Amino acid sequence: MNSLKRQMLEDKALRDAAKALVEADRQHLRENFSNKGLAARAIERLSEGASDVYEEAAATASDNKGALAAIVAALVLWFARNPISDLLNSERATSAPGHADDAQEDPELQPDSGIDPDALSAHAHGILNCPLHRAAEAHPTLEL
Repeated sequence: MNSLKRQMLEDKALRDAAKALVEADRQHLRENFSNKGLAARAIERLSEGASDVYEEAAATASDNKGALAAIVAALVLWFARNPISDLLNSERATSAPGHADDAQEDPELQPDSGIDPDALSAHAHGILNCPLHRAAEAHPTLEL
């Protein structure tokens, strides 16, 4: 019985030590949350993470300036693609002699003929895709 009593006292001491650790952790958490709320902690972590990402991006960008310049140029061209295309198409239409007259003389180029006039024009899109446009506009299941 003496060894059982000693084992029980050791177990009780171990239990009391574990309970003291849990209570200390609980008290520590209460003090931390009383100083800063959960939302403030989340904002602090997000801002720290964002600043770390920014610092890493800045370091990478300074190491790869040529690639960054190429990406920026590609983005600018991508967002300006419609105005550039309109500018090139308007220059092509004004520089093509008799282009507007051909449309008025040829009944096949009239808008009400059922064929897109752009598909028959002399610009590259029409040259490359004219057979495709004619097939698509003539086939009832491929009507545009």
